[in-house]
Amino acid sequence: MRKIVVIGAGQAGASCVAKLRNGGFEGSITLIGEEPVPPYQRPPLSKAYLLGDMALERMFLRPESFYAENDIDLRMGTRVTAIDAAAKTVTAGQDVLPYDDLVLATGSIPNRLPASIGGALDGVCVVRDLADVDAMAPRFTQGAKVLIVGGGYIGLEAAAVASKLGLQVTLVEMADRILQRVAAPETSDFFRDLHTRHGVTIREGVGLERLTGEGAVTGAVLSDGTVLDVNFVIVGVGIQPATALADMAGVTIENGIKTDTHGRTSDPHIWAAGDCASFPYGKGRIRLESVPNAIDQAECVASNIMGADVAYVAKPWFWSDQYDVKLQIAGLNTGYDRVVTRQGDGATSFWYYKADTLLAVDAANDPRGYMIGKRLIEAGKSPAPKIIADPDTDMKALLKS
Repeated sequence: MRKIVVIGAGQAGASCVAKLRNGGFEGSITLIGEEPVPPYQRPPLSKAYLLGDMALERMFLRPESFYAENDIDLRMGTRVTAIDAAAKTVTAGQDVLPYDDLVLATGSIPNRLPASIGGALDGVCVVRDLADVDAMAPRFTQGAKVLIVGGGYIGLEAAAVASKLGLQVTLVEMADRILQRVAAPETSDFFRDLHTRHGVTIREGVGLERLTGEGAVTGAVLSDGTVLDVNFVIVGVGIQPATALADMAGVTIENGIKTDTHGRTSDPHIWAAGDCASFPYGKGRIRLESVPNAIDQAECVASNIMGADVAYVAKPWFWSDQYDVKLQIAGLNTGYDRVVTRQGDGATSFWYYKADTLLAVDAANDPRGYMIGKRLIEAGKSPAPKIIADPDTDMKALLKS
């Protein structure tokens, strides 16, 4: 009987095993996760779950019973300590598990502040998994002072939740502006204004010099000399692909676990999907940190394990919820040289162009603009920027042109 082992019980791992069973795979499937709960949605962690609007069970991707009913050996709270690619075995807890195909869906690891500047003090938090959020949740009391380090989407989402719960929020971003790495100045301006109107203090072009406190954080010194009293700190300064096990298996690492168009690594019996995997895209390689990519890539890997021989075609899209604004992003804006703003009826969208080619859309409370932009990008269509900017343009008609 053919044996498949999947390491990582996040969105990618759960999607892979479900696709295998639903696709008719009849062999042995083992899904291994370090957390003591079944696979769950991560995006609500820092939003609905932290706000108390969503119970843990509602975040489960599937009921725990699903795995037993589908003869999937779900091993929760289990750490993988070794992979022997030559012997094709995985050491998980006390067990050595043989495999015919191994899927690495190990996700990513949040960057942390160095201990030398106070990163090891109690009260310095990251937002990545259930344990992280459960640990910080009691600190979200009205009037508490929180410092958020990092002005990317994770930091801004944390700021929105903290503000809604009545905390005093200061966010520092070392770059010239928030979202500088991922969005245009127009999008940065939109969200800066949104947060400022909700009482968040945003400091751009200012870094964190050090945190202070005896055992627990009580203050912060910024790079411009500002001294802040803080009750706790949330660090949102990016993530790194979790490649330690892939390294152990001897597969090639290149901005994550390097895969081919089918999701296979340099070892023909080892595959990778999700945040941890880099794959061919256009003339280069990319690694996408998003739920849609984790699902689609993992399902593609499952299909290829079953012999489908299909290439993964990424359709990048992302989202972020902040206050009453839902931002939806279609495409990748890399290389843009022009941004067109479209507004109307409470909706705002920013359209990225490189010369005359439409690359991406940031749509804030504009689901129609997002869906049309996404379909245009996927179809390789690029309406003239002046057409997009015209509020009288019939956007739906652009799909037929």
